[in-house]
Amino acid sequence: MTPSEVAQGVLDGRRRAIGRAISMAESLGPDGREVMRLLHPRAGRAVRVGITGSPGAGKSTLSAALVRHLRARGMSVAIVSVDPTSPFTNGAVLGDRIRLVDHFLDEGVFIRSMASRGHLGGLAEATGDAVTILDAAGFDVVIVETVGAGQNEIEVQALADTVVLVLMPGSGDAIQAIKAGVMEIPDVIVINKCDRPGADILAGEVESALTLVPSDDWLPPVVLTQALDGQGVEQAWDAVERHRADLSSSGRAPERALDGMRRNLRSLALERMARDLAARADEAALDALAARVLAREIDPATAVDSILGGSSPEEA
Repeated sequence: MTPSEVAQGVLDGRRRAIGRAISMAESLGPDGREVMRLLHPRAGRAVRVGITGSPGAGKSTLSAALVRHLRARGMSVAIVSVDPTSPFTNGAVLGDRIRLVDHFLDEGVFIRSMASRGHLGGLAEATGDAVTILDAAGFDVVIVETVGAGQNEIEVQALADTVVLVLMPGSGDAIQAIKAGVMEIPDVIVINKCDRPGADILAGEVESALTLVPSDDWLPPVVLTQALDGQGVEQAWDAVERHRADLSSSGRAPERALDGMRRNLRSLALERMARDLAARADEAALDALAARVLAREIDPATAVDSILGGSSPEEA
């Protein structure tokens, strides 16, 4: 299929074309770029929700519960689930699909797992393209579930209208949440596994922590859920809808979108520069530089200048 045929298939809602388009985008080649050029003007209608939080908090279980809730309301849903890539084998389990198995045969649900491939910030490099493709395909809601990397997992804010931070009792999340970074991005905070001891205490600590974080007029609501049995899921989605309504009524939506796109473009530019640098890398020269740094002949910053073409070690 040519890029134009794939793009038309996406617009027609054909699942095979949607999967093919995402694969082309992941390959980072010219065909993928052409598909994105054709589809980008046709996106922008879906509700985009990011779900982030530490590993084990129940992000995938919450995603599955939200899908059930939204499907009951007659809304179509797509999920982009990003799994970590091993730095040693470059493999990824893509195991989040296991928790979403109940939705595989539902034509109103599309699930795509992606490997992070070492990309920082809890996303894969092509995640934004996948979201655009699913948006253009006509899904009502697109959920982006991040790796669960921790405090550096803030890039999802650039792709989502609303970011949901998932915490759980008894994991030290209260302390981690107070630290700068991930605590500054959520629009809704979900304390999952609320049947565990300490859920109410964690909710109080998080609400106190929110007063220490600079924010606009929107104060993220804290919702307690037990996603495995659906408890609190309706309230969590209601909080998402309230945030979207607040964005619209306050006039902050365009500013948020511009800020997110600015950061997304910066991130994509840095990724492309890193790929170009890796493609041009001379491993023998890199080994020689590393040996000189270890021998204390030059310092690391000077070696990096040489790699980037700023100067040679001999000039330093």
